[in-house]
Amino acid sequence: MTAVDPTLPLALLLAHLIGDFLLQPSSWIVDRQQHGVRSRRLMQHALLHALLALAALWLLTDTGIAALPVAAMLGASHWLIDLGKVHLEKRRPSRPLLAFLVDQLLHLVVIGVLWLILASSLAPLQQGLALVTSSDTLCVVIAYLIVTRPMSIMIAMLMKPMAEQLQDPGTLSAAGARIGIVERLLVLSLTLLDQLTAVGFVLTAKSVLRYGDLKKNPDRKLTEYVLLGTLTSVASTLLLGLVIRQVMSLA
Repeated sequence: MTAVDPTLPLALLLAHLIGDFLLQPSSWIVDRQQHGVRSRRLMQHALLHALLALAALWLLTDTGIAALPVAAMLGASHWLIDLGKVHLEKRRPSRPLLAFLVDQLLHLVVIGVLWLILASSLAPLQQGLALVTSSDTLCVVIAYLIVTRPMSIMIAMLMKPMAEQLQDPGTLSAAGARIGIVERLLVLSLTLLDQLTAVGFVLTAKSVLRYGDLKKNPDRKLTEYVLLGTLTSVASTLLLGLVIRQVMSLA
């Protein structure tokens, strides 16, 4: 199977990012939310995406006039997806991140489908599936999933006897668990990239940030609790990353 040139989808993705984040004023978003299907700003936004896609297609392909319907399809799909996002935001006003992620995912799917149409081949899809289903990719995905909720639950169970001895941790609800997840994702990434020295900087940065809080709080139990939790989180993630690297080297 020959290698697939990713230049065109990357150019379409660049056009999408420019149109969605650099050339879309906040007033357009407000107008879309207020007027929905009757929003002229939404129509202008979709037209802008069509023109940006047309420019990318015109510069990078030899499709000529055939690029016009492809760009029109991308602009129309963008109008429809953004309109759907408005309805989702109204139904789930407390979940703006969900609407944002669904919106962006659908735009990426459209770009991928149009790429397949232009390529007149399923080779990009086949190569993508081969990459996603490779043993190395599966190992990495498993590792990243483990360091999120599963490891949070494990560490919480381990730390529960000590947590019960703290009168008032003085933190936001679930903030520690979320900080731990981000910390482990970063440590795992550095471990998989063989940047173990940088893990020390992560620990140092967290220590500096927590030093002021712990210094003001005379409760030694809290200091020991934070220290033990951090070391447990980092050590377990390091160990998992090293195991995954070993498994990948044997595959």
